[in-house]
Amino acid sequence: MKTLTRAPTFPAELDPTSWRALVRAYEAPQRRRSVLQLATTLVLLAIACTLSARTLSGPYWITFLIAIPTAFLIVRSFIIMHDCAHGSYFKSRLANDVVGFITGAITLTPYVRWRREHVLHHATTGDLDRRGEGDTWTMTVKEYRAASSTLRFRYRLYRTPLVFLLVGPIKYAIDQRLPPTGKADTPQVRASVRETNLALLAILLAGSALIGPLGVLLVYAPAYEIAMGIGAYIIWVQHQFEDTYWAEHESWDYTTAALRGSSYLKLPRVLDWLTCSIGLHHLHHLSPRIPNYRLRECHEAHPMFREAHVITLRESRKAVALALWDEEKQKLVGFDAVDLHQQSSQRVF
Repeated sequence: MKTLTRAPTFPAELDPTSWRALVRAYEAPQRRRSVLQLATTLVLLAIACTLSARTLSGPYWITFLIAIPTAFLIVRSFIIMHDCAHGSYFKSRLANDVVGFITGAITLTPYVRWRREHVLHHATTGDLDRRGEGDTWTMTVKEYRAASSTLRFRYRLYRTPLVFLLVGPIKYAIDQRLPPTGKADTPQVRASVRETNLALLAILLAGSALIGPLGVLLVYAPAYEIAMGIGAYIIWVQHQFEDTYWAEHESWDYTTAALRGSSYLKLPRVLDWLTCSIGLHHLHHLSPRIPNYRLRECHEAHPMFREAHVITLRESRKAVALALWDEEKQKLVGFDAVDLHQQSSQRVF
């Protein structure tokens, strides 16, 4: 398997003092830009859904085609919710929470619940001892070799792109309708799930009054499935590339995890606009307080931020084949590397 380009070595001056001073000027949200981005996204989404509904009387393939741009507008809505969760979209916490709740309902996501999980993701990315908090399930080579055949099968199934990208969104939508278990089950999280479910019921009833419940399903379900598939793919390649960063908790470093454990997914301008520049993920992980619409100007302000691991859309396909963290080689490898090693070991004995 052809490997991705090796990650760069970051300059020695990359320390908390230097980067914090550089990003501080870009962390202030600009209300006018936030309102404009929110308005254009929601208006275009409403137009797309209306057009889609009007095509239901004709061949369904037309409705399905409109679901593709609709899906990207759902992705934009999700990223706006994402910024609200970080408190980076408006200066007002109330404004962030209101917009976060609305965009969360659009994306079938309880805002408060997701915010809690996502904060943990930022705090644990690349930490081998704290895996599982809002990230892609990743096993080490050693863990995989020691695992039972049942666990190996489950893991291989989970890492299959079609399962991760197609079944994953359906499971996500179902899981978000129920309160979590364990420590995550708090009164605030339960209220978030309940209130979002009520909002979704209201939207469903309103939509059903206009085009019927089947019409709502035919219009929104394919768009949502495509949107969540796009989101899952973006999240995957933003952290799952060959030279990503993983370390045991004792040696884990936040700055290194942000800049080496997150990629710069370089997208064409149209896709960059549709995804709110979330491809600049290394910078977002470095400073989640930067609004999405200021990421690019911050990225271009200093050479330090351009030292990230760049992955193009074409190269991103190669990252999907990576599945296991090799602690000896300090890189992600595919199942084929482990399978070949086991076969050679069997031949020796």
